[in-house]
Amino acid sequence: MKVFRHSPDVLPVLCIVTLSLLDLLVFFQARSVWVLAAWFVLVIGPKACICSWNHHHQHLGTFHQAVLNRLLEISYAFHTGVTTNAWVLHHVVGHHVNYLDQTKDESAWKRPDGSTMGELEYTVVTALTGYQRALRVSWRYPRYQPGFFGMGLVILALLVWAFVHNPLNALFVFGIPMVAGYVITAWHTYCHHAGLDTANHYEASHNIMHRSYNMLTGNLGYHTAHHVKPKLHWSKLPEFHATIADRIPDHLYIEPFFPMNLLPAGNGRIPQREASTT
Repeated sequence: MKVFRHSPDVLPVLCIVTLSLLDLLVFFQARSVWVLAAWFVLVIGPKACICSWNHHHQHLGTFHQAVLNRLLEISYAFHTGVTTNAWVLHHVVGHHVNYLDQTKDESAWKRPDGSTMGELEYTVVTALTGYQRALRVSWRYPRYQPGFFGMGLVILALLVWAFVHNPLNALFVFGIPMVAGYVITAWHTYCHHAGLDTANHYEASHNIMHRSYNMLTGNLGYHTAHHVKPKLHWSKLPEFHATIADRIPDHLYIEPFFPMNLLPAGNGRIPQREASTT
C-alpha cells in the first residue's frame, strides 16, 4: 500500500515528525527554565521553516490515508499555530481565488483606501484576522468545516491538557512557538504580492530563486509558478517555472529576507530563465 502521494515528502515529514517527538521529550523531561529557553532558541528557526511545509500540505495532502494527514496536521499545528483546514480556507480557497482583487483577498496588502500597508501593519492585520477570515470562508466551503472545527477542538484540547499538566513547559515548547509560527506565517506572505496591482497572473507574485531559501521552504520562492498551478506538487515547481520564466518581468525576482539571505544562494535565478529559452 502506497502511503506518500509524492516520494520527495518523505524526508521533510521525517524531519518534522522527529522534531515533534523531540518536543514531547523536552516537554516531559525538562526541569529547568534555562533548558526550555535553550530549546526554544535552538528550534525556532526550523519551526519557522515548517510553516511553508504546512502550506504545501494544505494545498495537497501528503498521504493517501486521511487519518495520517490528520495526525500530521496535529504535528504541524503545534509547530506553526495553523490547524487543520485553516490554511485551506484562508489561503487555498480564499487567497488563491481572490489575490488579484484586493477588495476580496484574504491576505490583502492594500488598505480600504487603496494605499499599500507596511510590512508590520500587514503582519498584524493578517494575524489578528486570520482565523476570522478562515471561518468566514468556511461558510462558502462547508466540506472543510468538519476538519476545521473537529480537529481544531482536538488540538485545543491537547494544548489545554499540556498547560494543565505543566504550564511552564507547555509555554516554552508549544505555546510561544505556536504563536511565533502563526505570526511568521502571516509576515512571510507579505513579500509574495505586496505592491503588485495587476490582473496578470505572471506579474502578480514576487519570486525568490535563492537555493537555500527554496530548499528550506519547499520551493516557495517559485511563487508565480505556484499561483499559476496551485495544485502542482512543490517538488515540480522549478521545472514548471522554467517553462514560464520568460513571462515573468525581471523586477519580480527578489532576494530572501534576513536571515535567509545570509545562506548560500547557489546560482540564483539566471539559469532558471535561461532554461526556458534553451
